[in-house]
Amino acid sequence: MKSLCKCPRWLKIFGGLFLLSALALAYVGWDRFFREYPAQTFDNPDERFKYGSIGAEFDAGIPYWIFYVLPRVFPDKLPGPGGYASLGVTWEQGHELPIGFTKRKIGFERVANNCASCHAASYRSKPDENPTIVPTGPNHTLDLEAFFRFLVDCAKDPRFNADTLMAEINLAANLDWIDRAAYRYLIIPITKKRLLEREQQFQWIYRHDFPEWGKGRDDAMNLTKYFMVRWPMDDSIGPTDMPSVWNLRKYQHDKGQRMNWAGDSNDARSVVMDSALGLLGAKPHDQRDFLNQVDWLVDYLGNKPAPKYPFAIDAARAAAGKQVFDAQCATCHASARTGTVVALADIGTDPERIGTWNEKAARQANQVVKDMGLQRLGLVEATPSGYVAQFLDGIWLRAPYLHNGSVPTLRDLLTPPAERPQVFYRGYDVYDPVKVGFVSEGQQAEREGSRYDTRQRANGAIGHDFGTHLPEADKSALIEYLKTL
Repeated sequence: MKSLCKCPRWLKIFGGLFLLSALALAYVGWDRFFREYPAQTFDNPDERFKYGSIGAEFDAGIPYWIFYVLPRVFPDKLPGPGGYASLGVTWEQGHELPIGFTKRKIGFERVANNCASCHAASYRSKPDENPTIVPTGPNHTLDLEAFFRFLVDCAKDPRFNADTLMAEINLAANLDWIDRAAYRYLIIPITKKRLLEREQQFQWIYRHDFPEWGKGRDDAMNLTKYFMVRWPMDDSIGPTDMPSVWNLRKYQHDKGQRMNWAGDSNDARSVVMDSALGLLGAKPHDQRDFLNQVDWLVDYLGNKPAPKYPFAIDAARAAAGKQVFDAQCATCHASARTGTVVALADIGTDPERIGTWNEKAARQANQVVKDMGLQRLGLVEATPSGYVAQFLDGIWLRAPYLHNGSVPTLRDLLTPPAERPQVFYRGYDVYDPVKVGFVSEGQQAEREGSRYDTRQRANGAIGHDFGTHLPEADKSALIEYLKTL
């Protein structure tokens, strides 16, 4: 029986061409916007930590060529000359991106961050020397707050448009016509929109009544409140030093030890997972891959030893200093108390960091992670009451000192609080082996560092006056011993 509906030949041809065109467009769209290419692999674990992707490119990534040209188009939005270097990023010779910045192609190339952006230290013995990089050390040169502001401020500027950015991109890149069209009509407008959406979450870093974080600090628990829990902005502020993350296996949850400055987290896995989620800015795109990354980081950070002091040590003086340490410091820093929370009344340091977090925030943050289908011990569901008695491994590289980085050197920490420097500059990476810390005054420190005023809110250099009344000989010996840890 013949069909009652016989399509004309031209209609079949047209339909076939339409279907082929639709399939071709769908393929191009998938290939140029969504196709996932494998992340770069590394044989060296330190290189993987510094440059390996943890999956943040999917939701938090910035298109590579936009990232590339922003300092060229908006130099006035940076704190000084030198492009991204003015933000204190650590850049190794021969590398395309700074340490802690990753590049991955997902349709188009995107730039994101990993843990090393905040946890890779550098130091020099003299100004004309190339820096020595210490993976897992605290990045005391990065101005994270300025970096956040830079991205948002660029997006708010009328110059952030396709004409302006494409003119600069075309000078540096040889894009084909599809990528040029994609950048002009889709990637640039979408990136601008997404950066502007961050402005509300970054609202508190624009408050002029709050002190600047400055180089080497972040406001970690407020970042968690506003990005993970999505709380409205409150009046709390608690900038703290970037911590070292080496030898994390020393923390033992079953012994009551806690992590983060105020003991907000139960164990290393929770800290690693929550930090990674903060970089992702969303639920992991690939949960299995994310958990594999977390497992690798926990193992790497758990077994990475603290760096050895690189300068000369007076062995006899250090031996005498151990006796001073055992008598004056071991009760908190080499005992069952180490790694546990010491009450604020006992330690006496600046209290503002404690006020940025509470039990309700912890419960809600834990629920957010649980809703993602992720399991970990999580944040401690209690309001903080003090600060953790720190392990002192690698203490020589963890300057400035105290949780808020308010004391530039170990020598200054052993002076009474009223005699500690009121104003200094942090973020200069030339090391001072006499005072044990980084050079924090002088023309070069002022030029490369950020000004720190201990009289500002949350910046107090008060408390921890242990050992401040020791004889000078005992102080010198103690400092010599601390170099050996």
